[in-house]
Amino acid sequence: MSRLSAILLLATSAVYASVAPAHESHTESKPPGNRWYHEDDHPVHALFKRGPLGDGIVYPAIGTPEWSAGFPPATADTTMLPQAWVDALNAAALAGKIPDIPQSTSTNGLDPVYPTGYDPMSATVCSSTAKCVTQGDVWDAPPGVIALSFDDGPLPASDQLYQFLANHSEHVTHFFIGTNILLYPDQFKTAFEINQDDIAVHTWTHPYMTTKSNIEILAELGWTMELIHNSTGGRIPKYWRPPYGDSDMRVRAVAKEVFGLTTVIWNQDTDDWTLSEPVPLTTPEKIQQQMTQWLTGPKTPGLIVLEHELSDLSVKSFIDAYPMMISNGWTRLSLAQLDAGSVYQNAWNSTSQVNPGKVGDLAVKPPARPSTTAKPTAAIVKKPASSSLSSGKSASSNKPLGNQKNGATHFNAAPLVLTGITAAIVAAAVRTIMA
Repeated sequence: MSRLSAILLLATSAVYASVAPAHESHTESKPPGNRWYHEDDHPVHALFKRGPLGDGIVYPAIGTPEWSAGFPPATADTTMLPQAWVDALNAAALAGKIPDIPQSTSTNGLDPVYPTGYDPMSATVCSSTAKCVTQGDVWDAPPGVIALSFDDGPLPASDQLYQFLANHSEHVTHFFIGTNILLYPDQFKTAFEINQDDIAVHTWTHPYMTTKSNIEILAELGWTMELIHNSTGGRIPKYWRPPYGDSDMRVRAVAKEVFGLTTVIWNQDTDDWTLSEPVPLTTPEKIQQQMTQWLTGPKTPGLIVLEHELSDLSVKSFIDAYPMMISNGWTRLSLAQLDAGSVYQNAWNSTSQVNPGKVGDLAVKPPARPSTTAKPTAAIVKKPASSSLSSGKSASSNKPLGNQKNGATHFNAAPLVLTGITAAIVAAAVRTIMA
């Protein structure tokens, strides 16, 4: 090869290097966390998901004898309660946080009655059975929203509901009964692990809660929370719904002060739970008429309809009304997601990371919320710590995260240097030819 040929070959290589687009380093540009691949709500995750994330603790497999060991099989046992729960209850009572309201009485399953001198509508008692509303309870959804939730599961009738919800990509809140979880673990696993729905508390045995003593309330809530905690990767429920909607200031206080639970009621009731009773209080036709009235009527306030996964008939009532939710423009949200906050006390939802915590630990909070667990109701963009504009740096100096590129070709300093070298080599070649 002649000297001139070598020079020209070197020049050609340099020219190619100077115009070829630079390849960005995947190692250097990958941000912390998992933003370098599809967001968690991307459809591809449904194909390869490994199940909900937990708190790193290995719990017994749902449905095994090890899983159910230690839980009362029927009644909400008060003799074997964890001492930490009892201590927390006593401390709250000593601090004056648990009102001294007498227990109510219920005869033959009728609405509870208080002793003479205790008005259920007074601020002192404020019975939700009497429709007394107190600050902090959830009765209504935001305007235009129907909050989806179901009571009394898991049960065999739940299968049809869960399949329908999955087919329509809907998520709901399940207010589960503790003993039903023990009896129907497969349905529980479908709701949580496959549908990835939100799990909340409906007590251990479904009693009128205002008829119970403080320690009995503790057992009804605590055992249910503990079983849900052990069955969801360590998640601590945030919401509970009293059976029959029966709560008062004393019951609310035990739920909130000991367990951090928010009380949820409803603003419409179809009596669908009676459809499977010997003497129903309603019919499927009447329920359809009610749902038509509510779903075609005003959207303020939003709807929280009491519904049950108790029987095939109650499930079908929801399925029959569902098209009207769509056609009338209702926003459908799982009830536990109404406030766009966390679904659980120590986790944002049923697929997010979990901060380890015990039932009754009121100090536990969800992990710092990354954008990948943002709820669909709001787009949350978190800036890297180094991008704060208060630091004096220009916003334009922030590096893009991951492979965030625009359509332009990216160049860097190295090709520009090579371009200068190329010019010098070509100039030398010309001088050689001219010599």
